[in-house]
Amino acid sequence: MKGIINIDIFLYEVNCLSSVYTKNAAVFKALCDANRLKILELLQSGEKCACILLGQLQISQPTLSHHMKILCESGIVASRKEGKWTHYSISESGSRNAVELLRQLTSSPTENNDMKKGCYA
Repeated sequence: MKGIINIDIFLYEVNCLSSVYTKNAAVFKALCDANRLKILELLQSGEKCACILLGQLQISQPTLSHHMKILCESGIVASRKEGKWTHYSISESGSRNAVELLRQLTSSPTENNDMKKGCYA
C-alpha cells in the first residue's frame, strides 16, 4: 500500500498547480502591453473614472474595457461601479503580490527559502 497514489489527491494537486501558474501568468500578461502600462501610470496619482482614462488614451471604449478586464483579473487594479461609470485604482495588495511574484521567480531557490524563513540576508 505504501506506493499507491490516491488519484483524486494527485489530480487535485495538478489542478491547483496549473491554477497557480495561470494566476501568476495573468500578472505578467497585465504588464506586457504599452496601453496597460500607460493606464497604470495614470492610476498612480489615484482613482480614475473610465471616462478620464478614455480622455487620456488614444483608444476606443471597448479597447479600454478589454485592458481594464485584464488589469483587474491580474489583481493589480481594483474597480468599483458608481452609476454608469466604473472607477479604477491600483490595488495595494495586488501590487505587492506582483512585486513578490517577480522576486520569487528571479531569485535563487536558496534566496527564496531564506526569505520564507524570515532570513533576509
